[in-house]
This record gives sequence, structure tokens and C-alpha cells, in this order.
Amino acid sequence: MSSTAAGQPTDSDQVALSQAPEREAAAQRARDLFVDAYGYEPDGVWSAPGRVNIIGEHVDYQDGLCLPMAISHRCFVAAARTPMNLLRLRSAQSEQVLEIDSHDLSPENVTGWPAYVAGVLWALRPFISGSTTQGMDLLIDGQVPLGSGLSSSAALECAAAEAMESLLSLGTTPLERVKAAISAETDFAGASTGGLDQSASVLSREGHALFLDCRDFSTRPVPWDLASQDLALLITDTRAEHSHVDGEYAARRADSETAARTLDVPTLRDLADLGEEQALARLDGIEDEVVRRRAHHIITEIHRVRRFDDLLAAGTVREHVDELGALLNASHDSLRDDYEVTVAPLDVAVDTARAAGAYGARMTGGGFGGSTIALIEADAAQQVAQAIASAFAEHGFTAAQFFLALPEEGAGQDR
Repeated sequence: MSSTAAGQPTDSDQVALSQAPEREAAAQRARDLFVDAYGYEPDGVWSAPGRVNIIGEHVDYQDGLCLPMAISHRCFVAAARTPMNLLRLRSAQSEQVLEIDSHDLSPENVTGWPAYVAGVLWALRPFISGSTTQGMDLLIDGQVPLGSGLSSSAALECAAAEAMESLLSLGTTPLERVKAAISAETDFAGASTGGLDQSASVLSREGHALFLDCRDFSTRPVPWDLASQDLALLITDTRAEHSHVDGEYAARRADSETAARTLDVPTLRDLADLGEEQALARLDGIEDEVVRRRAHHIITEIHRVRRFDDLLAAGTVREHVDELGALLNASHDSLRDDYEVTVAPLDVAVDTARAAGAYGARMTGGGFGGSTIALIEADAAQQVAQAIASAFAEHGFTAAQFFLALPEEGAGQDR
């Protein structure tokens, strides 16, 4: 492969479209790693997928509407129950380990990635009888790219929740496990999240997107069969790392809450339900320009999700591909201008994908780094990926990673 002095690909390179590990082989790897770490066979292996949000960004914490889908990259948890109350955690991706009495679990006692797992057990306590021992050994093998905006943290939490449900025979519903995973991230690990990621990781169905109403967490599958229509969703992991704990995500959430208080509504979803034109007229009551722009994004984004869903209900993706693409474009532009959560690599990837023939492109996830998606003709994947790789080289960015996303099944037991 030829490259520039900075190690970036040149126009003549063939950009690789990376693939997630084959699921059965990945589950076996997790099992083998467990044996290496603990010296005995696990009781089973469970996994949960990462996600991309097709549209509906930064609205979940205002009771909005979202349309995510699970992807083939998953987090695997090999686990076994033990007779004591000792929780032991190991990861293939980190040297940090945790050994703690399960009765001592608290946000103050656990830090780093183990908090996202220990927090799940902590959140599931209402379903655990007082006489039940809570000891278990877990080995984590995360295959969702870290810092990519594809929700590696939710995949970790939801895979752990599936393992704990089985090991402790809790009898929880999928929605209860979603809520435990959300609590683990927000209340235990201290990250600000609205629940979209965990819902997608647990509740998604193969071949479908997930229409999620964040007001009541009701969901329904939405047909999203791109492959049969020779279309594809290209994910570009910009490699611009981000963190939701650094305050930026929380600041945007606080702005949205300020907007709702100023307009005397419980959430901005209540305003959006009045209709887009009427809702936007109400925004004139917000004096702070920044807060007004944040609210403008949320109102218009909720209506974009509604329109996207209406189009999919009215026909195939192919029949409405131009308008669907335009909605993706409008979503990104709003996130860039009104919500200000994009960064240069995200904008370059989106602008380049559009110029290279994508029907629409947008950032996905919380922003400040991470990934973009582009709705493209399936046979144009290499062309669009190459254009983005070349643009990144010209800007001196870290080389991006590319892969095609198919809507996959949610969390469950593998072996």
C-alpha cells in the first residue's frame, strides 16, 4: 500500500472495509480468554451489539423520538456464578481488574471501565432476593471500536445485564435490563445518557431499525432492509476520540433543560407534539440565543424522525431514498450549527461523502468525535470510502476506519 509521509493513504490505495469478527468465533474467543484468566470453564457467553443511530440525535433526554439500529460489532461477556459474594472482572482490552464484595458496590468504590459492569449488578439489586449470593467471575471482550461513537459502553452494560440475568435467574424483562444498563451509566459510572443506546443494544431486531419513543420507552421494529435494494450504510469511524464524561454532553443536556423550563413545558417533546410550526414559533420566548438554538435542533430533529418513519411506512428505502437522504443531511447540519457537537473530522467525512455521491450523511452518536454514516449505493462503498480517506489525508487527520452496517439482533446468549 502506498502512503504519504504521515502514514495516510493516497488516492491510489484500496481502502479496506473492516468486518466485525464472526460471532461464533468471537464467542469462543471470549470463552477461551475466560479459561486463561480464571482457570475453569464459564457457565456461558453473552453478547450485546453496538449501534448506530440512523436519525434522532440528542433528543432522547428530552423524551424525543429516535431511530437506531444494532450493528454486527458486539461486546462479549464470558461469565460464571461463584458461591461467594465476590465480583471479579477482567477485560481483554484493559489491564485494569476489579475484585470487590458485591455488597460494597457503590459509585465511590469503582472507577474506570469496571464501573459500567459493576453498576449493572448494583442497578439490578431490586430484583435480587436477600438470600441470593451475587458472586461471579466475568471476562469482557469488547469488539465495538472504543471512542467511535458506536456505543461500546452500552454494549458492555447490556451484555453484562444479559449474563447477570441468566446467572442469577432474575426474571427481568428486556426493558428492565435496559433501564438497569441506563442506571449503571448515569447513576453509577457518572456519564450522561438518555437511554437510546441501551434500548437499541437490547431491543433491536435483525433486518430492522428500532423506532424508539423515549417518553415511555415504547418501541417497534421498522423494516430497514438495505441489502435487498442494493443500498448500504457506510460507517466512517473518524478515530477522533471523544468522551461523554468530559462535560460537553452534559452541557448540551443542561441547555435543553433550561429551554424546557423557560417555555414552561416538562420536556421539549411536549412542545414538539404541538406541531413543528407552532413549536418553533414558541422558541421566540427564549432570550438566550444559544439555548434557543439548542431547542431549535431538538424540535426539528423530532419532526425529522417522524418524517423518516412515515417514509419507511409508505414504501421501501429505495422508493424514498432522496428524501431520506435529505433528512440525514438536515440532521447533521442542525447538529453542526444549532447543537454544535460536530468536530472537523466529522464535518469533512460528511461533506466528502455527499460530494462523492451519498444520498445523505450525518454524524451519529453524541458527537465531539466518533463516527458518521452515509446512505449510499452498495457498489459505491469503496468509492465513497476512498474519497473520505483522501480528504482525511489532505487535512492531516488520523486515518479513518470504514465498514458497512447491517441491522443486527440485540443482546442475548451466544453459547
